[in-house]
Amino acid sequence: MTDTRRQSHRDTIFVENAEILLHDSFPGDQHVLRLHAPECASHALPGSFAHLQCDPVLLMRRPLSIMRTDAGAGWVEFLYKAVGTGTHALSRRLPGEFINLLGPIGKPFKADRTRPRTLLLGGGVGIPPMVFLADSLRSDKHWQPVVFMGSEIPFPFTTRPSHFLLPGMPDAAIACMPLLEDWGIPSRLASLQGYPGCYEGYITALARHWLDALDDSLHSEVGVFACGPHPMLAAVAALADEYSLPCQVSLEEYMACAVGGCAGCVVEINTAEGPAMKRVCVDGPVFDAQTVSWT
Repeated sequence: MTDTRRQSHRDTIFVENAEILLHDSFPGDQHVLRLHAPECASHALPGSFAHLQCDPVLLMRRPLSIMRTDAGAGWVEFLYKAVGTGTHALSRRLPGEFINLLGPIGKPFKADRTRPRTLLLGGGVGIPPMVFLADSLRSDKHWQPVVFMGSEIPFPFTTRPSHFLLPGMPDAAIACMPLLEDWGIPSRLASLQGYPGCYEGYITALARHWLDALDDSLHSEVGVFACGPHPMLAAVAALADEYSLPCQVSLEEYMACAVGGCAGCVVEINTAEGPAMKRVCVDGPVFDAQTVSWT
């Protein structure tokens, strides 16, 4: 039941009629969707996204960041929040049904081996790419990832106290994402909603606690990666600049075609030749944070 066709303009994007394998709901109208899409699963990289047809009667697709993949089993997984007509329609789709998927799309995160202390920051719907990136790093002991996640609605998983000690963490900041913990990756959660075990504040403040607790000589080993709302990413870029840390961000914009044809998702990027309008879908979604025009 898989209809796979290479796109004529890019040989790394595939069209698949993907069967829904799992579709779970969480508080805050959040959902985890797992699709059987073997081509996408085999070619996706951390930071990649897919363009999904939420319902056959809706012409416009919706872009969703990929959270996990299993190339062997042929599935890709997404975490999304139902906020509009398309994603609400998607949230009603059932296991066994098929969804047309276009993907994987976009330029991914690229970790620098000279900076093994990878600081991953995910806010809200920006959490999925950080999970994907953490998953990709865990098989190589060279990397020392740390993940901070923030949300102003309940996290889409049952939190638990972390078993990992992290330098600089406030005493009350003990909650973690169990999946990351099981992978051997330390994480902490932040929110302004008073959730038990979560840091009361923004993840940029939590990251500052961690950075300040590191010996200054170790800052040269840190690389920052982030995805989340625009104000959060602007704050992350400013924090990375303050500590002279390289930082990659995954931007989120409304998209129509998602393959670079419509130019509806352009953002201003500073290049060596001056400011230029770049398409988030194919020129990104991952950009060097210091090149993004945040104003």
